[in-house]
Amino acid sequence: MRHAMVRRGAGRETRAGRPVVIAALAAALAALVIPAPLAAQESGIGLARGATPSGVALERLDGGGGTVDLSEVIGTRPVLLEFWATWCGNCEELHPHMLEAHERYGDEVAMYAVAVGVNQTPRRIRRHLEDHPLPFPMLWDGKGAAARAFAAPTTSYIVVLDAAGRVTYTGAGAEQDLEAAVRSAL
Repeated sequence: MRHAMVRRGAGRETRAGRPVVIAALAAALAALVIPAPLAAQESGIGLARGATPSGVALERLDGGGGTVDLSEVIGTRPVLLEFWATWCGNCEELHPHMLEAHERYGDEVAMYAVAVGVNQTPRRIRRHLEDHPLPFPMLWDGKGAAARAFAAPTTSYIVVLDAAGRVTYTGAGAEQDLEAAVRSAL
């Protein structure tokens, strides 16, 4: 069966009768692919409580130079990791809470921002840090090794490990209670 071609705004052509079906299918697919705001320890979100992830070595982008081998830190003291991006709105909203957590617990908990290698570059991140310095290291995960090791499903994903290296908290989104997350590891 042939369908008549119909011109739709901006020079696009679609087959008559199909725009509604295509839009409905696109909306259904988006609902499956784009997650709703993720809550802490929601089923299937990142690592399970009690898991003991292995660390990876990541390049420092914050002027500290060199690399940080997370396997040398995990299991020696509590650790908080935030998977982060310059373009992440949730990360921006979470930022003041990260600073507060660092101010309160920075002597007890090793905190790291892990910049994911999606739609950003080390150069862009360094420029961002010039205007928005962090009191804790910014690490570059350009090949996704840390995202895989910590099962990061999205940016603004937080993983907290206790001093034994066990996961005590995971969550994503701007509304996380970082105070409670950090206390879970102490």
